[in-house]
Amino acid sequence: MAHPSVTVEQFYKEHGAALQMRLISDGSGLDRAIREPTVNRPGLALSGFTRYFAHKRIQTIGHAESYFLQSLSNEVREKHLADLFAFKIPCVVFSRGLKPDREFLRTAKAANVPIFQTPLVTMKFINAATLALEMMFAPRGTEIGSMVDILGVGVLIRGESGIGKSEAVLALIERGYSLVSDDVTRVTLVDGREIMGTSSDLTRSHMEIRGIGIINVAAMFGVKSIRKEKTLDLVVHLRQWEDVSNVDRLGLEQEFVKVLGIDIPHMIIPVRPGRDLARLIEVAAFQTKLKLSGYNAAQELNERLIAHMNTPGA
Repeated sequence: MAHPSVTVEQFYKEHGAALQMRLISDGSGLDRAIREPTVNRPGLALSGFTRYFAHKRIQTIGHAESYFLQSLSNEVREKHLADLFAFKIPCVVFSRGLKPDREFLRTAKAANVPIFQTPLVTMKFINAATLALEMMFAPRGTEIGSMVDILGVGVLIRGESGIGKSEAVLALIERGYSLVSDDVTRVTLVDGREIMGTSSDLTRSHMEIRGIGIINVAAMFGVKSIRKEKTLDLVVHLRQWEDVSNVDRLGLEQEFVKVLGIDIPHMIIPVRPGRDLARLIEVAAFQTKLKLSGYNAAQELNERLIAHMNTPGA
């Protein structure tokens, strides 16, 4: 599990356009680290109280902070700005299109802290930037396998090379389902409870079919056949029939596999000639969808059998 280190430059490149951010300093200090995935308003720090200053976060200046600075005398403002920039803050963003004065820019430059400006209102910027940062800081990793969205159920399909994963995925796409990733799936832990799967931007919408080569799924089956990301709900492992010693014939007990520390429902499907893998994976997804809604067919049948056996004269 990887915990990414996020720099100001990475944040600006990935989310600057969406947040309407504009760099107004000289560009130095962009390699500074953002060490906490949220945004802070440094009101108390600007007033001189820095004991509990959240200096590891992006700092944003709104109307309240800007007007407060303007109300100070030059001497007091210089002291408070010096105290602020004595901390290793990542950067400062002026919201509402506000502009820092020359003293602010001079002090920031001396501390090598980049300054940005955005026309967004302060709370809107804070909310959007925090969501973006949480995604950048989210634990992430890579899973070997292809992922398909089957009627809202995100299914990761694993199996050894040549077992038929690509053929099964292709058959599922032909039935109207959507490809999320082929062969390698990038996974991200969201909010500490959900696993989000996606593909590399470079290979998105492409598949490798042995004997045919690389195909463009979107061009061949339409844009509805591609989904950029999907919550992972089920892991299906394809195994050769002879390698599965105990085939689960009832499904009373749900098995799980851990992905980024989260338990994901897991099924093993034995493979041998004549079995329609796409149909079996499809049914496995439907079964998972029913279980997630609270219905378990195996459990229902088991309860019926127990009730029948306990009925006098049965």
